[in-house]
Amino acid sequence: MTGPTKNELWFRLIFSLGGLALLAVTVMVRGISNSAALVEVVGIAGAFFGGTAIWSALKLARHRD
Repeated sequence: MTGPTKNELWFRLIFSLGGLALLAVTVMVRGISNSAALVEVVGIAGAFFGGTAIWSALKLARHRD
């Protein structure tokens, strides 16, 4: 099998969920003002961490040892 190992997928999933949690805490503390830059940063970070978490979870669900 080529691609990331099961341990690497777990690392990516945990790292991504941690990133989403930190992003959520940051938004709760600071809020999203009308600044387009802040909205863009939160959107890109959310898409990156969310996409990676979903991708890793799907790969783990299909991973065979």
